[in-house]
Amino acid sequence: MKRRPARAAAGATAALYTAAVALAGTALVRTLWHGIEDPGIALAFWVLIAAGELARRGPADPANAPWAQAPPAARPLMSYGSWGREPAPIGVAGALGYALLGECAGRSTGHGAFQVVAVVATGVLAGAAPHIARGRGPAPDLIARRVLTLGFTAVCFQPLYNAGALVGSLGKGPAYALYLLLLLVLTALCDAVLAALIQWTRAVPHCVRCTEAVRTPFGPLLRDELRAFPGIGSAVCATGAVMSLGAAVAGLWALPVLCVPLLLAQVAFRRYAGARATYRQTIASLARATEVAGYTPRGHARRVAALSTAVGREMGLAGPDLAVLEHAALMHDIGQLSLVDPVPEGATALLPEAEQRRIALLGGAVVRQSGAPAAVAAVVERQADPYREQPLAARIVRAVNAYDDFDGARPGDALGALERLRLCTAHDYQPEVVDSLARVLCRGCGSPPVWVTHG
Repeated sequence: MKRRPARAAAGATAALYTAAVALAGTALVRTLWHGIEDPGIALAFWVLIAAGELARRGPADPANAPWAQAPPAARPLMSYGSWGREPAPIGVAGALGYALLGECAGRSTGHGAFQVVAVVATGVLAGAAPHIARGRGPAPDLIARRVLTLGFTAVCFQPLYNAGALVGSLGKGPAYALYLLLLLVLTALCDAVLAALIQWTRAVPHCVRCTEAVRTPFGPLLRDELRAFPGIGSAVCATGAVMSLGAAVAGLWALPVLCVPLLLAQVAFRRYAGARATYRQTIASLARATEVAGYTPRGHARRVAALSTAVGREMGLAGPDLAVLEHAALMHDIGQLSLVDPVPEGATALLPEAEQRRIALLGGAVVRQSGAPAAVAAVVERQADPYREQPLAARIVRAVNAYDDFDGARPGDALGALERLRLCTAHDYQPEVVDSLARVLCRGCGSPPVWVTHG
């Protein structure tokens, strides 16, 4: 019974790979057996897909991310969301355009859904080959997700269009545009479900008393993906649809022209991602400052950040709110640098309430001077207030910090640390936060865990 979620995750991964390989293999064999329809058009889209994948930068596989070598409990649990967003928007837009292509320069195309899958799969692999050779290629599950998503789109469009049922019943006016819009929404939903499933199957910290993995619930992961879609996802879908419509009128010359806006967006996004990476490095350095100075135990800030993020997901936080929570948790003890005498073991949860509040206010002042967002500083400042006066992020940071302090004071007594939190829920810790923390600590088994990376 205890291993059922782990087996379910392994089964989901195997099913994802099997479906993608079966679909791509069948499509490739069938396309080669029957011959390529409109080889010039297929080649143009294949080159566009491969070039889009080749232009990708940064590790698409979270295993290649900078924090991949850190212990599991020390990794920010939202890191996949930061690095796993669509790394090759031009390639995906081109694949989507080919899946929705029914005409080219006023002439009907004859390719079907299987040829779409074959072109997409081989184009992605060709463009990813140089990245794979350098050890920075996309994860296999990302490629499987792309093949399945584009296969779904092609199956919903190509057979109906090639049979004449789509144009015959809807024409080429507003009804046809509404059908494309509906299909794009369904495609985005399919991609979000697959992306959330991939994240759910990934390994996260273990409980040392059982073999059960602590997994983020599927629901919050799916909400994260759906909330992220209005960004680059909507631009990719819109560009793919416009590519298919533009090529139907102007031919293949429309492809490079229509790629320009998305290319500019990709360049801007890279600059923004670079600024975000620098910002994260600054926060990580500030978080380690208390450890280097001997004010807090080794890994305390990273453990609190990882566990706070997991609790935040459990309680429904997502997107910017989750980022604020993670950054505030990393810097929650920064105020200790202003103390003359270090707190024993850095355990601020064991201090009098007035002293906790003074350290929190000092930390908020330091965070504001670092250039971090005001929301992060507010969470740091208010982490010592009574929970009824705190924002949710501050409630989570306070409870998780206290858990790590209590567990560090008596290593191995995780149950005792949780019990101490429960005894203080009338004033200091929100009961719902403590309950979420208990569920996150050991989802699927009955005993609270001791983190293997603690101490």
